[in-house]
Amino acid sequence: MSSTPAALAFRLLPSVDEALLAPDINAAAQGVRRELLAEFVRDVLEGWRREIKSGALDAAGVEARLAGGELARAVGERAGLERRAGVVRAINATGVVMHTGLGRAPLHPQAAAAMAAATGYCVLEVDRDSGERNERDARLSTLLRRLTGAEAGIVVNNCAAAVYLLLNACLQRGVRDEVIVSRGELVEIGGSFRVPDVMERAGVVLREVGTTNRTRIGDYAAALGERTALLMKIHTSNYRVQGFTEEVSPQELAELARSRGLLSAFDLGSGLLDLEGLAPLPDALDDEPRVRAAIASGVDVVTFSGDKLLGAPQAGFVVGKRAAIALLRKNPVYRALRLDKVALAGLEATLELYAQGRGDEVPARALLRSSADEIRPRAEALARQLAAHANLEVEVAPGQSQPGSGSAPTVFLPTFVVRVRHRSSSAAALALALRRHTPPVFARIQDGAVLLDPRTLLPGDETALAAAFAAVV
Repeated sequence: MSSTPAALAFRLLPSVDEALLAPDINAAAQGVRRELLAEFVRDVLEGWRREIKSGALDAAGVEARLAGGELARAVGERAGLERRAGVVRAINATGVVMHTGLGRAPLHPQAAAAMAAATGYCVLEVDRDSGERNERDARLSTLLRRLTGAEAGIVVNNCAAAVYLLLNACLQRGVRDEVIVSRGELVEIGGSFRVPDVMERAGVVLREVGTTNRTRIGDYAAALGERTALLMKIHTSNYRVQGFTEEVSPQELAELARSRGLLSAFDLGSGLLDLEGLAPLPDALDDEPRVRAAIASGVDVVTFSGDKLLGAPQAGFVVGKRAAIALLRKNPVYRALRLDKVALAGLEATLELYAQGRGDEVPARALLRSSADEIRPRAEALARQLAAHANLEVEVAPGQSQPGSGSAPTVFLPTFVVRVRHRSSSAAALALALRRHTPPVFARIQDGAVLLDPRTLLPGDETALAAAFAAVV
């Protein structure tokens, strides 16, 4: 047998079966089924083998790791990762209201209850009076008409899907397949998802007009041709072009399209529903386009998100002229993008709140409206709780919250935050411990401190947050 340093190290590695019999490994991964435990052990040992091959680990190192329980510890970490994986309740102390990583808009209890009720049998595609089959989104379409002022409406699984459906539905291959968009509105949303790429996948041909900062209605008119299918405006929801700028209004676009017998569309992205009787949102959000105003502009189709400023489950709303919406509904792609019963139930419940004049109860709106003066006593109360831990340094300080999820990227909302420093650990270590707690706590790190913003704490979160700190410090 070879006696090279690598060979000696390899011989010291236990087999997977041997490792599975070790009490410390079974204790570290308690509750993990044997097949999965074997996978964890195999992965750890394979990592050690790679280190041996590269010369980073020798026989003495292997002996030291085994004697120190390193194999059990590494397997235990893998088991911990497995237990923490997936969708679980989290505490959002970041101050980012529509936090993409944390599920965007929190749902109203009635919406959550409606979604839970829909997990069993429910009325979905049948009329209760006639017993005949109907459209699954019939009620939602009615609510959308009433709330937005549009002639018709449908819904798909997100706003990107809504845009894709719109583009694909207006496509007439070889006849009308060009979509005209301002060069300054070719946005890229999260995950490197670009409007030009969506257009390419939808089968249409992008025709850019204007410049990055200035586009006029004459640019659209000059680009019209026999292949033009759609004139489109896209709200730059996750960035702003400022300074020497000019853009075409939706009214101008609608008039030009109508004069040439073409379709026009306005993708709002976030989608702010402006209804009489709703309490105003912060002035900083005034430049966000309103859904009803977009409809009133005369464009044929308006698309916007459900899970951002509307505060509903994830969805892409498509509202507008009856003929245009009928064209989208008949497209076979619509069936691939439509929502299931659970999401529909949550959307209906949220829109019902708006229809009943209770839109201010929607959590996202309530969180955005909270003033710094309202937040300060909550921050002070939380700080008093945390200051009871001798190894924590705690103070309340002015701060800034954000709407999040690409909504109003330049908007910052005044708030008060709780700044926490651990006397013997780094801010990164404290934040990691909080994220690994159950439920996980997500916060910001700034200037060597963990920042907790009460703006995004939901009812009951303060108690759970204090318990998390008690467990990790």
